Amino acid sequence: MKQSVEFPAILSLGSNLGDREATIAAAIRDISALAGVRVLRTSRLVETPALKPEGVDHDAPAYLNVAVAIRTTLVPADLLAALNRIEADHGRVRDERWGDRTLDIDIVAMGSLVVSTPDLVIPHPRAYARAFVLAPWLEIEPDAILPGHGRVDQLLADTGDSVSVYGASA
Repeated sequence: MKQSVEFPAILSLGSNLGDREATIAAAIRDISALAGVRVLRTSRLVETPALKPEGVDHDAPAYLNVAVAIRTTLVPADLLAALNRIEADHGRVRDERWGDRTLDIDIVAMGSLVVSTPDLVIPHPRAYARAFVLAPWLEIEPDAILPGHGRVDQLLADTGDSVSVYGASA
């Protein structure tokens, strides 16, 4: 179902299996092809070690991450369903929590909207503590605010973590 207004949203994409850069680039093209979605900006790719429930796993393949600013007329549940289809189209398998994956797409924020359902929480519940989400977002929206948590620049500083720019823009 579509809304009559466009909402700004921030998506976080990550990949640590296969051709990570090509997968993320293709996923961004797929997102831009969705009805009711306009891609406005993408950050540069950043690379970070894999984060598992037990902590950072330096033995697992590293992740590439990117932030994507969009505007959408889709309601949050419909946007999530469309993003889950894109993940599946790129070989995403959901059999291990925080497991290695070909593609992960999270809705980090949708303006000031707050959603809490069994399938979707917006703002993303762990975004405030993840440099691999915050650093790319800050690059494309220097004055960004994560609803309920504050300024993205301060949240990034509070993590004490850094990310490495991977190369050319996605």
